[in-house]
Amino acid sequence: MDDLAGFLRTRRSRVDPAAVGIPTDSRRRVEGLRREEVAHLSGVSVDYYVRLEQGRATQPSEQVLDALARVLDLDETERGHLYRLSRQRGRRARTPGGRVRPELLRVLDLVGGAPALIMDHRLDVLAGNRLAGLLFGRPLPGLNTARHLFLEDGGNGLYADWETCTLDVVGHLRLAAGKYPEDPRLASLIGELAMGSERFRRLWARADVRARTHGRKVYRHPLVGLLELHQENFALPDESGIELLVLSAAPGSPAEDGLRLLAGLSDSTPTGGSGGGIRPELPWSGGRSPSAGRTGTP
Repeated sequence: MDDLAGFLRTRRSRVDPAAVGIPTDSRRRVEGLRREEVAHLSGVSVDYYVRLEQGRATQPSEQVLDALARVLDLDETERGHLYRLSRQRGRRARTPGGRVRPELLRVLDLVGGAPALIMDHRLDVLAGNRLAGLLFGRPLPGLNTARHLFLEDGGNGLYADWETCTLDVVGHLRLAAGKYPEDPRLASLIGELAMGSERFRRLWARADVRARTHGRKVYRHPLVGLLELHQENFALPDESGIELLVLSAAPGSPAEDGLRLLAGLSDSTPTGGSGGGIRPELPWSGGRSPSAGRTGTP
């Protein structure tokens, strides 16, 4: 799904030659750096670098990777992705099973005042607390947030900062594809998104990678209005690919009032953890969960 050669090509095309001391003129037709320029600046032979971009070279040394990361001006997340793609030539990472421990499920119940979700590396929601179910307006197990974002929401529903969310999701899936290249469910999801969303295809071709750790998220809820929340991601230390996500509101903010109002809705509205109950007909849900029965259901 992702390889070292393709990643090097996309990163090379984004480096400004002038920024690394290479003069340019109107006759230059190459976007970014040429292969031979990357090779020269990295201290490797042109032939070896060409073979790297063609997927024919042996696994590069750490010194070569460090030099490439410097020349291509990679950030910390991109560096980690580069090293991971290089190591894949010798071994393949085992795809996590995505099993949620009962002790982790109990943590969701302890986070009562904020929406909280448990998600895997494919962005499948494995469980969520009641407030998260009310935020999304549907039973959460079986929901894939990438599919929801690109194929169901389209920028007119729940996600007020839809374009930023699409960048984050594609960057996350790129990282996941690099970590778990032999995951058939992840490959199927990426193919489905590419077939159904022109924006996903464009963003995927850029090969950007993003680590999701924390940040601002704005939701447009039909019952309580705009909710400006802070998302914090807690990755489990067991390398399972599972994360706990908590969406909190600043004390005294309108979002805190909105979450309090949302939490006070009728108990007939279902929680996200069990997937049962009666769900209100929200504008983005279409009266049923489009994800039901698809790949991504835990």
